[in-house]
Amino acid sequence: MKRVLLVALALLSNAALAEEAVGASGSGNVNLMKAAFYFLAVGLAAFGGTTAQSRAAVAALEGIARNPGATDKIMTPMILSLALMESLVIFTLISVFLI
Repeated sequence: MKRVLLVALALLSNAALAEEAVGASGSGNVNLMKAAFYFLAVGLAAFGGTTAQSRAAVAALEGIARNPGATDKIMTPMILSLALMESLVIFTLISVFLI
């Protein structure tokens, strides 16, 4: 996972350098590359969000399985954390369309 993030960051920095090198000429290839990397960022955010959500759900369900009486105390924080994780993915999606 760390390698994927490092490669994505390297590619994004190369796209930014290519845009600076082209300057204000408005090359279509640079805009296409920029759009591709924005959607790559959304994909990485979705992958990271779903991975984190699945790990949180697994931990909560294991806790409930070990102590069924603690269901109320476990369920509310789990749902809150899942909502916050999902909001980060949604913010990434929105930022792609705003930039």
